[in-house]
Amino acid sequence: MIDIESIRKKAEQWLGKEFNEATRNEVREMLEKDEKKLIDAFYQDLEFGTGGLRGIMGAGTNRMNIYTLGMATQGLANYIKKQSGEKGIRVAVAHDCRNNSRYFAETAADIFSANGFEVFLFDSLRPTPELSFAIRHYKCHSGVVITASHNPPEYNGYKAYWSDGGQVVAPHDKGIIEEVRKITSVKEIRFDAQKEKIKIIGRETDELFLKEVLKMSLNPDIISRFSNIAIVYTPIHGTGVKLVPEALKIYGFRNIINVPEQDITDGNFPTVKSPNPEEPDALKMAIKRAYETGADLVMATDPDADRLGLAVKNSKGEFVLLNGNQTGTLLMYYTLSQFRDKNLYKGNEYVIKTIVTTDLLDRIAESFNVECFNVLTGFKFFAELIRKLEGRKKYIGGGEESYGYLPGEYVRDKDAVASCALVAEAAAWAKSRGKSLLEMLVDIYLEYGLYKEKLINLVRKGK
Repeated sequence: MIDIESIRKKAEQWLGKEFNEATRNEVREMLEKDEKKLIDAFYQDLEFGTGGLRGIMGAGTNRMNIYTLGMATQGLANYIKKQSGEKGIRVAVAHDCRNNSRYFAETAADIFSANGFEVFLFDSLRPTPELSFAIRHYKCHSGVVITASHNPPEYNGYKAYWSDGGQVVAPHDKGIIEEVRKITSVKEIRFDAQKEKIKIIGRETDELFLKEVLKMSLNPDIISRFSNIAIVYTPIHGTGVKLVPEALKIYGFRNIINVPEQDITDGNFPTVKSPNPEEPDALKMAIKRAYETGADLVMATDPDADRLGLAVKNSKGEFVLLNGNQTGTLLMYYTLSQFRDKNLYKGNEYVIKTIVTTDLLDRIAESFNVECFNVLTGFKFFAELIRKLEGRKKYIGGGEESYGYLPGEYVRDKDAVASCALVAEAAAWAKSRGKSLLEMLVDIYLEYGLYKEKLINLVRKGK
């Protein structure tokens, strides 16, 4: 049962002077003209969960705005200070292509600086995996990225990371949530930025990140022989445009074809219904471009470039979409087989998958005598396990069915930048054997057994 009077009283508090004029005007308009919108904006507080925040942008306690983001940031800052003391704290801040992402990122950076932290803020949009890398490289205590991943345009979000470059896990997740909940008023948020504490980072960090991506390459000699493989790549208006084409080039690929309309950074995602590479419609323009140019391979990354969608040719020259399990299978088989063929195994290697990802990966790993760990859904559990095994075992790859893969441990979250480069390399390797990626996948099924799955997405909007 909705208590409209209590909702109105809650909304009226957002007419105070501590809120900016644009926010007050939006709330006033809801109070006067749009009760349905008012209810949805104020019937609950946007919850800071173990992954951070995600919600529709706008004024209100149940919306993404500088105040809900500010309360989360202040709570996170308070927790970091409790864990690490008041001095010498460093954090990194990044953002994607979404509407208001830069504004939110600068707001978060301001709040961290107001709390006395040294802040490393990217100069413009960057892939989420680069944020994970930057946290580790700059020896930060924490970091945040402003992104709502593949959600529709009206959404934005806020993901919190810990010092290992992974999203927060126990006990820090509950500790941060507790501190965020203690912030009960926007008056507790420190917006008084110390600008001298904010360091802008950019190209120098890109180059360091790409050096690590290049280290994942297993067959540069084969790439040099098949450098003309035609690859259509689309960032779907997102951050991948910054680094994926460059990663492919440093690997040695010379025939990279873009989709000009989708290279344009735009948080409205005007050319797709949804910027989600799991959805066939998101790859339509790229596949059309591939037919026009005679390309061999189609790759698409989501707005924050941590997930990868793939289309490959069948024997009739038609493009077939691969699902997340299939792409993960190709990457896993390619990596493990090359470690064997190049005598790279030391006997302590392992791979990771989530419990909802195909059991085919377990069987492949077993056939190469490599341990395969199954973790709960979410790459934060990859990061947690890699941290626990560091120095004892060597992580060499892993992934999940929802189109996320992590080829190396220099990043502790899904990394579509390196995954794109490694998929292209696997395609070159398959071609050196007279096969396509799809034929390679069929060979894997013939050896290990056929696995089939289907994904259904259900969306429930509003209260």
